[in-house]
Amino acid sequence: MTGDARKRAEGLTYLHGFGNEHSSEAVPGALPEGRNAPQRAPLGLYAEQLSGTAFTEPRAHNRRSWLYRIRPSAAHPAFRRTDNGALRTAPFAESVPDPNRLRWDPMPEPAPGTDFLAGLWTLGGNGDATQRTGMAVHLYHANASMERVFSDADGELLIVPERGGLLLHTELGALHAEPGHVALIPRGVRFRVELLDSLARGYVCENYGAPFRLPDLGPIGANGLAGVRDFRAPVAAYEDVEGPVEVVNKFCGNLWTATYDHSPLDVVAWHGNHVPYVYDLRRFNVIGSISYDHPDPSIFTVLTSPSDTPGLAGVDFVVFAPRWLVGEDTFRPPYFHRNVMSEYMGLVEGAYDAKSAGKGGFVPGGGSLHNMMSAHGPDRETFERASTAELKPQKVDDGLAFMFETRWPVTLTPHAADADHLQRRYDDVWQGLQRHFRPLH
Repeated sequence: MTGDARKRAEGLTYLHGFGNEHSSEAVPGALPEGRNAPQRAPLGLYAEQLSGTAFTEPRAHNRRSWLYRIRPSAAHPAFRRTDNGALRTAPFAESVPDPNRLRWDPMPEPAPGTDFLAGLWTLGGNGDATQRTGMAVHLYHANASMERVFSDADGELLIVPERGGLLLHTELGALHAEPGHVALIPRGVRFRVELLDSLARGYVCENYGAPFRLPDLGPIGANGLAGVRDFRAPVAAYEDVEGPVEVVNKFCGNLWTATYDHSPLDVVAWHGNHVPYVYDLRRFNVIGSISYDHPDPSIFTVLTSPSDTPGLAGVDFVVFAPRWLVGEDTFRPPYFHRNVMSEYMGLVEGAYDAKSAGKGGFVPGGGSLHNMMSAHGPDRETFERASTAELKPQKVDDGLAFMFETRWPVTLTPHAADADHLQRRYDDVWQGLQRHFRPLH
């Protein structure tokens, strides 16, 4: 990685709000004034609009950016099919949805030379990418930087690093994402992943539906949860590279490849709101109870992709960030529950307060799936400890967990259902929960 690229990635601009207009230029004068596509764009550039939503969607929800680039995206050869590897896309018709509670250890080590794209491994998902509904859960494990460029026409990619830093070279500039951050690559934006360490591992939510946005705050008021000003967009940077570059496009579930005679990351200036961004999860302003009871996990929502039913998300991204627990006469860990939503949970670091860690437990890089109406909650060890703990104020700051919560069941891929790192005895964590019922009469 060049020092200039690292410096640009660390000089990100604040996004200042979802749906608002933003702009950046790598060369002064590259952005035209007054017209998006003048008869002749400045500096001999080509004007191009990238639309992430339909032209006629409401202004508050419309996503598009104008790009001023060295060559138009239309200047490329034909694409041809290439191998999908372990990457799969909805509809997930090879398996049936599984009502069982499931948990996986971290993924095994990748083969030498595995880049981010080759290291993508699909756990499962729902909906239909061709209908722009639903989502998929992927994991990645890589030990090499990408030389090729990738774009996803099926959905946006929310990347959650768990091990190793990433430098995401996008059409609109570079994003620097470390464990504890999340990065979002919008639908159709081309990018390349450079590893900042020898190994990178993490999670990806591929959202086929409406773009992620901040949730409404309702009675919380004007402040709280994820702050608008903490989301950062890249500053413009471009590659003026002549020579063969492989470009891979994910389209309707399959990978297609073409060899360009130039780098497609050649945007010199841009303005709009269909932009990549990065967010530091430790900046999340946790809202919780200061009297009694554990609040529903919806209070931890960072981003939401709304569905056609008000209040019902296609997918929510939820984080369990550092926070104080002060509830009195309260079972403080997450309670036993069954939920109409389906939950995939991952762990970035440390331990989760409702699950035991260690060998065979819930550990960083692993994940669990509780499909809709599956009964789950604290394991036996956690329940017994929390039921008798002294309820003094407690700081929970030794872990960072997250959840992809979705309206539909997550159907597993065959390779996830049969994976060697699937924990075959996950149900055992609830064994030994004793009968304590004692009738008064």
